[in-house]
Amino acid sequence: MTYLGLYALQHRGQESAGIAVSNGESIWVDKGMGLVSSVFNDHRLAALQGNIAIGHTRYSTTGASEWCNAQPVHRCVANVNFALAHNGNLVNTAELAVEADLVSGEIGSDSDLIAELVVREISAANSEDDASLVFEDAFAAVLPQLRGAFSLVVCETNTLIGVRDPNGFRPLFLGRHPNGWILASEMPALDVVGAETVREIEPGEMVIVDGSGVRSRRPFAQETINPTLCSFEFVYFARPDGKLIGQSIYAARRRMGEQLAMQAPVEADLVVPVPESGIPGAQGYAQQSGIPYADGFIKNRYIGRTFIAPTQELRRNAVRIKLNPIEENVAGRRLVVVEDSIIRGTTLRETVHLLRKAGALEVHLRILSPPYRWPCHFGMDTSDRDKLLAAKLSVEEIREYLEVDSLAYLDIDRMLGAITPKRGGLCTACMTGDYPVPVSIHSAKNVLETV
Repeated sequence: MTYLGLYALQHRGQESAGIAVSNGESIWVDKGMGLVSSVFNDHRLAALQGNIAIGHTRYSTTGASEWCNAQPVHRCVANVNFALAHNGNLVNTAELAVEADLVSGEIGSDSDLIAELVVREISAANSEDDASLVFEDAFAAVLPQLRGAFSLVVCETNTLIGVRDPNGFRPLFLGRHPNGWILASEMPALDVVGAETVREIEPGEMVIVDGSGVRSRRPFAQETINPTLCSFEFVYFARPDGKLIGQSIYAARRRMGEQLAMQAPVEADLVVPVPESGIPGAQGYAQQSGIPYADGFIKNRYIGRTFIAPTQELRRNAVRIKLNPIEENVAGRRLVVVEDSIIRGTTLRETVHLLRKAGALEVHLRILSPPYRWPCHFGMDTSDRDKLLAAKLSVEEIREYLEVDSLAYLDIDRMLGAITPKRGGLCTACMTGDYPVPVSIHSAKNVLETV
């Protein structure tokens, strides 16, 4: 079931995959570099016997893309045995490492750091107490020290725990299966294993699942609770067949396209999306504008998401094998090309070149979000502002760089209104520079290599 759930969440990370399983006495971890399908097979899954499990697909934001940093992270200290998986990114990693007197090379990622802090807390506790309670209290004591984005799932020998940071930057859901309880980053992972979505874990909430059922704990001070879910989950990251904060991802993206058509109309023959995340927005743009919708590309479905590839070279090469224009739909036509965002611009420039080569007469680029001008330190690999196209170029300069006939970004108020009528409770730091949590200047991906 964990393996199938990871398949449903493959879009959230492509660099490595891992599963940890407890049989009530010990925990076994199996992980490797690459996609879920390349890491696991029937033989390896057969060795994972137990009744509690957690899994992870990695998209690295702190620490190198290497096997040693694959998750789940595993620790065994005194009579406590646990594995931990983390979605997000801490912004006080360097400070915590210095305070804990951890030197460069001792830990490889912020997730590793969390596990090490828990180990130290356990070591200071009374080892004669029940191991599950010792772990729960130690874990709860560490959590308020963390700052930034962290949705966590933890497998202790007899307990499953889920936590969401006080801002709720990254999603986490509780589901009910006929055979037990499930935690997952997105609803489709629950759907695929036949579980019913119960609710979203609240920002600042810690959920404990054991033989007695499910209970909730609040380890964070109330004044730190400030719900600001990442708005980019709606723009790009999350699967369109799920919901966040009660809002359909697909419907939100479609409304973004409708708003974009009203804000930036253009005379054209066809509206085409850059698949996959641009599809609902392109459909909305076409419906609102009255311009016919058509596929402009065939996507190779056996390659992952180019944006979350760990290096620029991999991203550039991936575009050439990921997308191929449909010449019959493109040649001699004026196209409205709808894309979710522009980050570095390299892959999109390659995409435009493919359309020009296929004979597109005009290319009018429409972006479903505002310019991405500021680094994200909460779970996106964009900590270097020098690599963000909109941080150094104007919209007109970006248009020239991409070699398109026109370019328009969706206004931020229109984007927020398309996501939710409330418009609040969302992080827009990458577009506005307004960070909900103070960010250290030492929040680069290689921060642990310089501590």
